[in-house]
Amino acid sequence: MAVPLHLGPRPWAAAALLPLLLGLAAGPARARQGATVQEILDGRELYIDQRQARVQQRAVAPQEISTGRSRGQLLFTTGAAGRLTRFSLLRLGSGCFQLDRGKILVSGPQSGCTRSARLSVRGTNYVLEVDANGAAEIAVLEGSVEVEPLLDGEPTGEEPTTVEAGQRLTLSPEGVVLTLIRLSAGDYRRILGGPLFEGFRTPLPGIASLESYLRRSVPGVNLPASPLRPVLPGFNMVPRLF
Repeated sequence: MAVPLHLGPRPWAAAALLPLLLGLAAGPARARQGATVQEILDGRELYIDQRQARVQQRAVAPQEISTGRSRGQLLFTTGAAGRLTRFSLLRLGSGCFQLDRGKILVSGPQSGCTRSARLSVRGTNYVLEVDANGAAEIAVLEGSVEVEPLLDGEPTGEEPTTVEAGQRLTLSPEGVVLTLIRLSAGDYRRILGGPLFEGFRTPLPGIASLESYLRRSVPGVNLPASPLRPVLPGFNMVPRLF
């Protein structure tokens, strides 16, 4: 005897498929944030959880990445890159990294945090520096950064501050905005000629956007030459200032 086909709605089938569909949709959101070591300069003092790291080694949240007398470049899972200067410490998190001390250049779509602020970005080149007391400085080289105050890791409900390209914001250890000023051509030269650029060979994901902004908005200031990026005719190298 033929069994009749049931072509109508099947609530039980939908219920059975729901967890699978939700799992597929939520899978990327549950992925652990991480960073891969791309380059180490000035020795080998780059560490993951206080153990000496090597190039191509990967760290995942909530691990710590720190430097001694060395500098290093990381590739985040977002596709952004981060360059750490000497004596820096950051912790990987689910939505951002937290810089506890030191300085990092971020190139690409990677949000950063301090103990009192969250930096939300979209394809941006910015520098974040945190001192021993927790005070922070954000210099946006290109793009924009939205700075949201935090208290114990949670938003305070206060209005965020947008830092545009060519601006520098300073925050107190409590996350209070102290100053918001323009970056001068001299500021750009000091950054581009300093430890966040000098000696690195691995390209930055957002380097083309930064170069375009410099040509358009900061006349006379250009990216430094590198083995992978020769000086173009008609452009001068950024002088080494320190």
